[in-house]
Amino acid sequence: MAKDKVIQSKNVIEINDLTFSYKADPGKKAVDNINLVIPKGQFVVIMGPSGAGKSTLANSLNGLIPGFLKGKYIGEVLINGKKVKGRQVSEMAREIGLVFQDFEAQLFSTNVNLELAFGPENFQIEREEIVRRINHVLKTVKLEGFEKRQPATLSGGQKQRLAIGSVLATYPDIICMDEPTTDLDPIGKLGIFNIAKELHESSEFTLLIVEHETEEALNADRLIIMGGGKILKDGKPELILSDVQFTDSVGIMSLQIPSYFKRLLNISKDKLPLDPKSGVSMFLDKKIIFNEDKYKEIIKSEDERKASYGKLILTVNNLVHIYPNGNKAVDDISFDIREREFMAILGHNGSGKTTLVKHFNSLLSPTEGNVKVYGNNTREHSIFEIGKDIGYVFQNPDHQIFADTVFEEVAFSPKIRGIKDEEVKVRVAEALKAVDLEGYEEEDPFSLSKGERQRVAVASILSARPKIIILDEPTTGLDYSEQKKMMELIKQLNMAGHTIIMITHTMWVVSEYAHRVAVIRDGRVIMDDRTRIVFAEEEKLKKSFLRTPHIVSLSNQVGKTVLSVGEMLACTGGNK
Repeated sequence: MAKDKVIQSKNVIEINDLTFSYKADPGKKAVDNINLVIPKGQFVVIMGPSGAGKSTLANSLNGLIPGFLKGKYIGEVLINGKKVKGRQVSEMAREIGLVFQDFEAQLFSTNVNLELAFGPENFQIEREEIVRRINHVLKTVKLEGFEKRQPATLSGGQKQRLAIGSVLATYPDIICMDEPTTDLDPIGKLGIFNIAKELHESSEFTLLIVEHETEEALNADRLIIMGGGKILKDGKPELILSDVQFTDSVGIMSLQIPSYFKRLLNISKDKLPLDPKSGVSMFLDKKIIFNEDKYKEIIKSEDERKASYGKLILTVNNLVHIYPNGNKAVDDISFDIREREFMAILGHNGSGKTTLVKHFNSLLSPTEGNVKVYGNNTREHSIFEIGKDIGYVFQNPDHQIFADTVFEEVAFSPKIRGIKDEEVKVRVAEALKAVDLEGYEEEDPFSLSKGERQRVAVASILSARPKIIILDEPTTGLDYSEQKKMMELIKQLNMAGHTIIMITHTMWVVSEYAHRVAVIRDGRVIMDDRTRIVFAEEEKLKKSFLRTPHIVSLSNQVGKTVLSVGEMLACTGGNK
């Protein structure tokens, strides 16, 4: 077989008339007539709602499509002038490194050093160079000191940084990251874009990042918006993201600063500020007045909500947890939670958040101290007993789901508690209605989208009728509209009487939905108060690798802490 002729070009990626339909769904074009040229050294962010074709496009670059993921393939993809079709993925890895959306599937070595060394060793890089690369990459992805740790013992965010590092260590010409920030704390998210920027500025790496987050996309050279398998817009990030009407219509989250000023002043998109700094300038230039009475009304409603909370239902006293490897993940934590609270637990990757909440339902037992749920000490009661009152929705729904049908999945908890069949049917129907999945009873959960599987996981907890619901990163991997849908569901559950405890890195979600925030740093609670009070302390939050949403940052700089674009409009509307 004759080798493809190499076409000399400054463009490292050329896509010509690419159309692809998966074998499992031949009637749907996952990508539809894509034409794209990316020059060497460019930093490109690709955005769009779920199902837009972003991951399909990414997988077409390194030969996974059509090599492993089969379907109808039309057109061509060229990397460094050579056709991808017909080449081995292992061969392509020298030229293009791909960080998968499911980053955990990428990790398999027994420690961090070996994971980082795997790629260079396979490419027969000299040992001294491998050691130099490992040291450089550890520093870049902030995993120094973790060299001997098993990947399985790392937090979700640390695993994600390791997956990115394992690709960086191969020094490919092109790096493509498919949603690389889903599991990272806010400063860590910014860090990935800073890593991308550093690589871009210090070398000739070409970088493609597939993302849901809009604020970070401002750092790129170029932004591509996809929808329905097509490229909808392609250009400078600031030009595309200032078009609030367009971003709203596509289903990605519009930047908060231009969204606020567009709705308040109705000025043309080319004059809209994009970030808090330029937003503050416009706020002062336009002499916008902050309505103190409106702000007092908002604070009063928060006071009334707090006064309406019920009895004390969960107490944490001097809790310490030390893992067998000697890692003290939780260090002397104490707090109380009342009925109907909505609490967010925040902190940097590896701060101890998940370890803390796993004590609430007896998944972990304290090394020291006590946790009591409705007066029951978790040391003295099993997961099964505590589970009557408290349900836990895991970060990855696929770690929770196991049944062949949605009905069986949601029915499992009441069945094992000895509930009669007729009552089980009532509970399943009630739970599926709550998560808007009526009619899905006979569906295979694993055939559903990530957002739908997340809702199945919530329904499987609701069927047990717990009074407290713990959600670990409930919006991870969901696009903006799915995130809104999930959070509105959780809000409704809270209003119906459930106490909500949520771990998340998605700061606008905390800002708009949580009543109270506890910030964990290195296993200790360093802040615990109403969301508004905590979010007023931006510098303190930064020290815990947390960043307030843009609209909060703007409001803090002009005098009062507001938590959403809606609140900001309510406090400034009519005072133009």
